[in-house]
Amino acid sequence: MKNLINFLESKDVSKSTIFSELKCSLEEAIILQNLTKRYIKGVEEITVSSLLQEIYSLEDYKHIKKICIIKNLLELGWLTRNTLINQKTKELSNLELLHSSISLSPTFLKLLEDDSYDIKLPKEEPYKDHLEYLKDQFLKIEMYQKLSNFRNSFKEDSPNINSLKTRLKQFEDIILKRVSKSECNLTVEEIFKEFDLSEKEKTIFLALLKEEYSSEIETLRDMNTLIELISEDEYEKIKNRALLEEGSKLIENSLVDFEEMLTAFGGVTRSFYISEDIIHKIMRPLKEKKEKKIKLGMLIKEQDIFELIEPKTTLDDVVLHPKTAKILNNLLKRMDKKVLSRLKEWGVVDRKRGLDTRIIFYGPPGTGKTMTALSLSKSLKKSVLNFDCSKILSQYVGESEKNVRKIFDTYYDLSNKTKSSPVLLLNEADQFLSSRTSQSLHSADKMHNQMQNIFLEQIENFNGVLIATTNLLENIDPAFSRRFDYKIEFKKPDFSQRVLLFRNYLPENALYEENFSIEALAKYPLTGGQIKLIIKNTALNIAIKDEPIFTMEEFQSSIQRELKGSFSEGNSMGFVVS
Repeated sequence: MKNLINFLESKDVSKSTIFSELKCSLEEAIILQNLTKRYIKGVEEITVSSLLQEIYSLEDYKHIKKICIIKNLLELGWLTRNTLINQKTKELSNLELLHSSISLSPTFLKLLEDDSYDIKLPKEEPYKDHLEYLKDQFLKIEMYQKLSNFRNSFKEDSPNINSLKTRLKQFEDIILKRVSKSECNLTVEEIFKEFDLSEKEKTIFLALLKEEYSSEIETLRDMNTLIELISEDEYEKIKNRALLEEGSKLIENSLVDFEEMLTAFGGVTRSFYISEDIIHKIMRPLKEKKEKKIKLGMLIKEQDIFELIEPKTTLDDVVLHPKTAKILNNLLKRMDKKVLSRLKEWGVVDRKRGLDTRIIFYGPPGTGKTMTALSLSKSLKKSVLNFDCSKILSQYVGESEKNVRKIFDTYYDLSNKTKSSPVLLLNEADQFLSSRTSQSLHSADKMHNQMQNIFLEQIENFNGVLIATTNLLENIDPAFSRRFDYKIEFKKPDFSQRVLLFRNYLPENALYEENFSIEALAKYPLTGGQIKLIIKNTALNIAIKDEPIFTMEEFQSSIQRELKGSFSEGNSMGFVVS
């Protein structure tokens, strides 16, 4: 602890043994010394405001003018900002930092220990086990973190950066040699070979694996942080983002997964993690899972109730009324894992269950209810078990009631066997949800009431995410209405939304007459489903002509036939942004 004692006792911090390594001003080093003395006394964190008020005069707000010092120390990596929100220091204003809680970073604390800053290279001996191997790999990731911090603080040709690069290269070479000499089972290396990962992909994987083993605050799960680890400059940062996009090797092979979270500013950030199966394989290399996970698609073939749908679009792709979009985004926030964890901690939600959510989408046909249900499921990273409610009616007395129970029993059976929680989508659920008859002498009405009572009971106790779609909310029985957490209306699109729908659905490579006007077509009060169908029918008519040119006359003719009900809308699944 020579560095620590020397740093604490130095009356002139500029002469301390670690000052040259800090690459900061004398004033900044004095603040680090102040925080180190507090740390030794047991005070681990403090707000920026409190710290600056103690050190500087309050006269003329001198302490506020010194916030830039704290910001620089954060950017150098010697301090950390204690917050759950992932945001770069450079993006923060000085006033945003004023009431932030800060503490000494693990990197700085290691610097205070003797020889901790300059990592000692291990001997080129075979690894005894995979834990010894991981220790080296995690130490390598720490070196990448230091290199990333240096890049953000100094010029690329800085002696510190060049020295660290050389040391890192030496360390990586030794790891390779140790691996080649090892006879023990190194699961991580087997994964690298199996999926033929590049060096950059390996680094991302190891950084996320380090987070799984770490007990500290997560720092390496954010996309920008991971990309900075493996990028030399801004061009590489842009290029390397593809390594963590959907379709990349890490994501496509289910080595890495991510969850999307809404930020306080309305944006979306991704937090990455190693998938559960891979973690199990690494942490318990000699143990097999007791129960093999069965894929949902395999079981769906064995039953005739549900249609399995893997959604392709997210909520960002759907054209929605602004109010509807806002409600759905709030719903997503409520279902975030961190929010759910808080609710369980507060006792609001049962710890053994997830957050049960029952939703009704209501509105005219063709307004995008089904497509939005699928897109919401995609945003939640869930498959969809779709049930057409028209199938439930049976000519045999008593069969309909049995079928209602069978819907939910089959859903739970599939969920349990696959260890998953797909969204249950009840399409066109009007007959389930309509008002029950209070007085009736007809057996058919009694049977219908009994069927609805069973359905009401199942809705009350449902565990998971359920979405029902209906055309008329006013016909819904009040008892059902109370059981749903969200009742979301889907209105016909307005003029601007109709313009967007026409633009997205019209064929890009087709020929259009000179006076063709999307705005003129968008004046007609059409739903999204109608617009899609009109374009399809018009295209069929145009395609058989010798000169296949889209004209206003053809479109207006199709629109008039649709408005007069000359042809059906069909089973439109909604409308999306292409």
